[in-house]
Amino acid sequence: MKVLAVLYKGGQHAKDEPRMYGCLENELGLRPWLESLGHTYVTTDSKEGADSVLDKEIVDADIVITTPFHPGYINRERIEKAKNLRLLVTAGVGSDHIDLEYANKRKITVAEVTGSNVTSVAEHVVMTMLTLVRNFVPAHEQIVANEWDVAAVAKNSFDLENKVVATIGAGRIGQLVLRRLNGFDCKELLYYDYQALPADVEKKLNCRRVESLEEMVAQADVVTINCPLHEHTKGLVNKQLLSKFKKGSWLVNTARGAICVKEDVANALKSGQIRGYGGDVWFPQPAPANHPWRSMRNQYGGGNAMTPHMSGTSIDAQVRYANGTKNIIETFLSGSKNYRPQDLIVIDGHYATRSYGNDKK
Repeated sequence: MKVLAVLYKGGQHAKDEPRMYGCLENELGLRPWLESLGHTYVTTDSKEGADSVLDKEIVDADIVITTPFHPGYINRERIEKAKNLRLLVTAGVGSDHIDLEYANKRKITVAEVTGSNVTSVAEHVVMTMLTLVRNFVPAHEQIVANEWDVAAVAKNSFDLENKVVATIGAGRIGQLVLRRLNGFDCKELLYYDYQALPADVEKKLNCRRVESLEEMVAQADVVTINCPLHEHTKGLVNKQLLSKFKKGSWLVNTARGAICVKEDVANALKSGQIRGYGGDVWFPQPAPANHPWRSMRNQYGGGNAMTPHMSGTSIDAQVRYANGTKNIIETFLSGSKNYRPQDLIVIDGHYATRSYGNDKK
């Protein structure tokens, strides 16, 4: 069989840290294993345009591996010409870069390494909250610029204690964020999701469900997005919803960039409707040089805590999703279909999760 993987270049960094399995040079650690079984393994970072290596090699590939961090967009056109394609694996979590409807039509299995990023992303969320609320970035920039003006940065620095924090989405990551926040003595922890958490889980997390998204964001000092990207969440955070936010609140997004309308977020930050925005997800990725989230600031010159898409690719997470990718491929090669249920997105022409699509089996 032929396995094709689209990964980001690591360069010298891949040599510095051999556990950077998610980069092109270290190839998820799969080459020795796959080649020992007689399979062909092609890896590339070339994914844009008809002349990309992805477009050329997908034609006869049986398995394609992509990542959320350097996504090879597997659209209908690419699937149509991949006549042998039977398995799409996301090395990480989040398969919104794949045309899941057409994968279903072709009865191609789509799987991801569920849980591999949960701790890493939840930690990044809490870090970003603190970075924004405490106004860390402008304060650090002062020091790098050999400046010292305590008043300039203290005037926009607050405590997370006694604040209302709300999550859009209360799945694995959302729940862990709520759990981590319990140590900060927040005033209240809220969540919005299509289904309520069990009462014992709500009690353990010390959180309360709000059934109206508009009502929830109006109460929150900090809002964090922890839901998948699909047709119902694309552009969810737009000008209209942002107008319902508590004025001067902070917004954190480590889910997917396209859940937010980029121009609307930048305008809300500039106007003071929100005090800060931070996260690590963009659309498209890599983000173009003129993406407004690169340079946007609030009225005090701060409020921007953006990073490249890195929250779910810590070294520890890379070890987890490299191992998980191997396990998924190993199951596929065995013909058993004995996948971990939580890893499956679509299989046998049906959705296997309620997180995506309308056919939620």
